[in-house]
Amino acid sequence: MLGVINTMQSVTEPPEVLGGMIGSALVGTFLGVFLAYTVVGPFAVRLNQVMGEEHQFYMIIRDVLVAHLNGNAPQVSVEIGRGNVPSMVQPSFFELEEALNSTSDS
Repeated sequence: MLGVINTMQSVTEPPEVLGGMIGSALVGTFLGVFLAYTVVGPFAVRLNQVMGEEHQFYMIIRDVLVAHLNGNAPQVSVEIGRGNVPSMVQPSFFELEEALNSTSDS
């Protein structure tokens, strides 16, 4: 944007100088658009995905704690949290029961 402003301020210059300034303004604009679409945009999308995954993790913890504070048994509270885990990574009821039993045996 600064290249366009400088070019407009120098509109009285000869065509050779003005042509170079217009060219540099266009290169700067192209570079800005290129970096926005190839670097900043994909980075922002990935950062949003990571934040969403972490937010979901904390919401599961919140659900388990709230269920337990409402007087549910620990196993029921954990089952409520398991129900909120995304299905692609959700452990089965038996896997969860086995994990709970192995921690209580220690």
